[in-house]
This record gives sequence, C-alpha cells and structure tokens, in this order.
Amino acid sequence: MRLVPVSHRTDRIAGALLGVHAGDALGATLEFSSWSAIRERYPDGLRDIIGGGPFVWPPGHATDDTDLTRAVLLAYLRAEAGTDVVRSAADHMLGWLDGDWPGRAPGSRPRDVGGATLAGLERYRRCRDPRAAGAGEGHAGNGSLMRCIPTAIAVADRGRRISESVEISAITHDDERAVTACAVYNEIAAALVTGLEPAHCVAIGLATARELGSDVVAAAIEDGQALSPALIATSGNIPFAGAASGYVLDSLSLAVAALLDERPLAEVLVDIARIGNDSDTNAAIAGGLLGARDGSTAIPRRWTAVLQFAAEFTTAGCILARRQDSDRPARPSRRCELPGSH
Repeated sequence: MRLVPVSHRTDRIAGALLGVHAGDALGATLEFSSWSAIRERYPDGLRDIIGGGPFVWPPGHATDDTDLTRAVLLAYLRAEAGTDVVRSAADHMLGWLDGDWPGRAPGSRPRDVGGATLAGLERYRRCRDPRAAGAGEGHAGNGSLMRCIPTAIAVADRGRRISESVEISAITHDDERAVTACAVYNEIAAALVTGLEPAHCVAIGLATARELGSDVVAAAIEDGQALSPALIATSGNIPFAGAASGYVLDSLSLAVAALLDERPLAEVLVDIARIGNDSDTNAAIAGGLLGARDGSTAIPRRWTAVLQFAAEFTTAGCILARRQDSDRPARPSRRCELPGSH
C-alpha cells in the first residue's frame, strides 16, 4: 500500500488531534442539553466555539476529552527506546488529575472527570500498575474512546497499535466493549491517515472487530453505516436507548456515521454536537475521524484560532509524520519541537 506524501500525512495527523479538540470545544457549550433545548436556542446548530456550558468553559478551552487525549499524546511524543508508553500515559493522566497541567493551579482537580476515569486513575495511584487498574466490567462509557487517537497516529505496526489501544483504554475503561471499540476506532483512524477512502477504512474497522471476537462492536459499526447525522440532528429521532448520553458503542456508531457523511467537516460536527446529551465527547470522537479524513486545513480557522492546544497539536502532527516517514524518532527542529521543550 502506497502512503500519501508526508505533507498530506502531517495534515491528516494534525487534523486527527485538532478534530478531537474542535469537536470537544464546540460540544462543550451544549453538554448535557437535550436535542429540543439545543434546537430552541440554536435552530441551525451551534456554529462557533463560544465556551460556556455547564462547566463555564472559556472559548476553546480543553475539557477532559482533549486533556486526556493530550496525556496519551505526550506518552508517545516523549517516548524513548524501552519506554512503557502505557505506564507513561497513565502517569500523564494522573498528572492531569492532580493539577500538573497547563492552565491549572498545581494540586487543583479538573472541572470535569468521568466516574470510570476517576476510579481507574485512583486505582492506578494505589497499585502503580497500569495493567491492573481500570474501573472493571460494566463501565462501558466513552471515556477511553475519546482519548485514544494518539495511538492510531503514532504507531505504525498494527499488532502493537491494537495492543496499546487496548491497554491504554484499560487503564480506566477495561470493559471489553470499551477496549475493543478503541482498537477498532484506531484501526479506522490509522487507515484514514494513509489516504484510504472512508468506506474502506470502516471496512477495516469492521474486520478488526470481528477478528477480536466482538459481535457488539461489529454491530455498532454496522449501525453507524446506516445512520445519517443530518437526519438525526434535524428530526431529533435519536436511535439509541440512552439518547447518545455516553455509552461507548453509541459514540462509535455516531463517529462512523460522521466519517461516512460526505459533507464538509464543520457541517458534520455541528450536527453531531446538536444531537445533545454527551455533546462534547460525541463530537470529539467524531471529530478525530473527520480530521484524519480531511486534514487540519478543513477545520474552520475561526475554530482553530481559539483552541487551547492548537499550536501544540499542530507541532505534534509534524513530529509524528516525520517519525512515520523515517521509521525512527525524529530530532525536533526549529519548526517541529516537542511540547514543553522550551
């Protein structure tokens, strides 16, 4: 399989990260709002990143979705030979929880943190083994799916990519539905970065779900292939028992539907966000795939201009694309430096 040119891959890799960030920031205003409440306030959907919402975010500020994506990303960016990236990811997540994070006072807790995420990280604090943490079976929220895309864009080897997708999910979300959803999502995202057509990438994800023996994850992908984000957003007919309020497989279905929607990235994300309920996380997860599909240049400039980590994520795209191009860690240059290296 021939890879797209490195410049295109740089744009797609950065797009995957910025797509998560943009979807998160757009949806944060609408988090926990119902479809009908959003429709009353924004009849055509919210089209600008304005902040606010239940946690009163500044415009473009990262919520836990983007922050935890950054935590996983840092594990890969700062990895050296022999680094256990799963442990490193867990350490960065714990740092985030404890306030060792940009824009936070040391020791302060995040404004928002999911129950399974909190349980898994506190268990990791006690046991210091990222592979013995996790919130346990039955915790099948979307809190690991929202942060998993750095593995897709950092790891070229498929076997390692699937293994690390599973293990990084399981730090907090070790339910089989969650870990398999992360592995499948990352196979879709990795294929998108190489330039394959979205339908082909979804087929790769479906084959991966079946290979991993998960009928329910495969069914979620098939459900997503039949959904129209525009129809759901305009009708309010939300085809999930929980009304898209945080179940990992609902979010996966919406992300697949978004990816297969041929409209521009912004139009699709606006519709995913205005479905309501877990608006920020659903839009973040969909945004990652849309950004990997269309690249960072497809994200409206007025959105990226306010994103907290826009510059850092763009730099990360440069670093990871160079690593893929050379198949070895790249030395940061003046135009491509590690976050936090100053």
